Amino acid sequence: MKSIFRIMSATKELMPYYVGIIVCSIAVSITALAAPFVIKGATDTVVNTLNGSDPQPVSIIIWFAVAYFASQLFNTVISNIGGFWGDVMSQKMRTILSNRYYEKLMVLPQSYFDSELTGTIISRLNRSITEITNFVKMFSNSFFTMIITTIAVIAISGWYYWPLALLLVIIFPVYFWLTSKTSEKWQVWEGDKNKNIDIASGRFNEVIGQIRVVKSFGQERRELGLFSSHFAKTIGLTRSQSSYWHRMDVARRGFLDLIFFGLYLMIFVRTLRGDFTIGDMVLLIQLMNMAVHPISSLSWVVDSAQRAIAGSKDYFDVMALDADMRALALVGAEAQTEGVRTSPLTTQPGGNLIAFDRVAFGYEGEANVLENIDLTIKRGEKIAFVGESGGGKSTLMALLEGLYDPREGKVVVDGHDIASADLEQLRSRIGMVFQDASLFSGTIAENIAYSNPHATREQIVAAAQKANAHTFIEKFADGYDSLIGERGLKLSGGQKQRIAVARAILKDAPILILDEATSALDTKAERAVQKGLDELMEGRTSLIIAHRLSTISAVDRIVTLKDGHIDEIGSPAELAASGGIYAELLALQGSGKKSDKKRLQSFDIVS
Repeated sequence: MKSIFRIMSATKELMPYYVGIIVCSIAVSITALAAPFVIKGATDTVVNTLNGSDPQPVSIIIWFAVAYFASQLFNTVISNIGGFWGDVMSQKMRTILSNRYYEKLMVLPQSYFDSELTGTIISRLNRSITEITNFVKMFSNSFFTMIITTIAVIAISGWYYWPLALLLVIIFPVYFWLTSKTSEKWQVWEGDKNKNIDIASGRFNEVIGQIRVVKSFGQERRELGLFSSHFAKTIGLTRSQSSYWHRMDVARRGFLDLIFFGLYLMIFVRTLRGDFTIGDMVLLIQLMNMAVHPISSLSWVVDSAQRAIAGSKDYFDVMALDADMRALALVGAEAQTEGVRTSPLTTQPGGNLIAFDRVAFGYEGEANVLENIDLTIKRGEKIAFVGESGGGKSTLMALLEGLYDPREGKVVVDGHDIASADLEQLRSRIGMVFQDASLFSGTIAENIAYSNPHATREQIVAAAQKANAHTFIEKFADGYDSLIGERGLKLSGGQKQRIAVARAILKDAPILILDEATSALDTKAERAVQKGLDELMEGRTSLIIAHRLSTISAVDRIVTLKDGHIDEIGSPAELAASGGIYAELLALQGSGKKSDKKRLQSFDIVS
């Protein structure tokens, strides 16, 4: 019950629906209980008339029939009104819980997503919320009806003959206890099943998202085997789970059958002795039948409750994770940021815009990948970052964006420590082109305008022209309104990258991060795009993880990273003569040796 109340308290705005459904449940219970009394009266009237002891006109029987019809019609109408409210309530609950789950994901730190499969997150959303809403709908529609009916049946039975009520009172706690004991083991199996399903769903999503890679390497059979193995485990778990459940169900229902054997025997015997009239017997038999349903439904209620509890646990585990409090404002959750102070990013006087102050960072559970990073970047400066693959270049940019917090030290933008800065303002100042274009399904225009949703078509076209994308866009049948498919699958690598460059150009941010932005372009296309990037970088602070040495040579300073530390900082001319990493790259550039080419590739650099 604690989990159920937790769910309902999390959706307090649905309280009018809960109250309305409960009122309908009470009305349904009352009308359901009225029917046996109407039938009792009609039965006694018919028997007495046939026996000649108390003859009644046919009109009395007609009124009994009318009363029965009225009670059943009222029951039908009210139960359907309650059902309608239940349907709307469950969908509203699903919407509320889904929105909150999605909102929570939006404000969780990047580290959460580093260790979770996308498909697992999606599976948890679908499974958990479906199980929660289905149970709450069932619970609100039937639980109170069951409780009211049960209490009324016990009270009425006790009025007629107290041993009947005593046996009914014994049935409920014993049956519920047996069901609860069964469910304790059942829930363990259900948790294991959910774990396998979530893993399989996560892999499914990952494989479908990269189906071309799977097909290219001929790994269809392997992936299908991995997927099938997890679902095969659920079959074994279900076999054990179901076998245990049904064995216990035989015991529960056998106990139930024994008790009802005693109940019916007492009713029949007392009727033969003249203690009950025929109408009383009919009434009590109907009441016993009404009692059977809530008792036998206990197993279904407990089953659904256990699923909901398991689902709610997964859901509330995610909801209980610590959010990046600075990110709450990004999703309009300012009310949750009470007491959390963020400083506005106002422009400060002086030439320095960005500073990494003794920064150390490592991914969760891992050793540091960056150590003692000290670097100051002036406004308008163009900085290239060079180092071996995996040396921390992209991680350094992620720290600047506020995607992670340093383990030690601080990252400063415009004189403000970004650990307490307004993330919306911070990220509005940064334009980025990723190594992976990272496009969304939709049109070309929508993808370019993702950085500025209010941009005009003219601004979108201008950005595309600077990125050397306009010509190929115009060749599509629908031009800028052409759909590009999931992750831009209808575009070539170079086309996707030029769309991403256009997106950054349109944002027109004062800080520009180029994470191997031209790595997917051929030489001719790169020259055209680089021209647009050169115009964009003019007067802006640009941080470049470069793919080509020609790009590196045009910057103001080069920062070389080695084993997570800054190795050298200087102009291209200074580092060319220093004998360090950059000088090594220049020496490798003109070499024809395979070993030198391999060494050059370890830096993700081409000549």
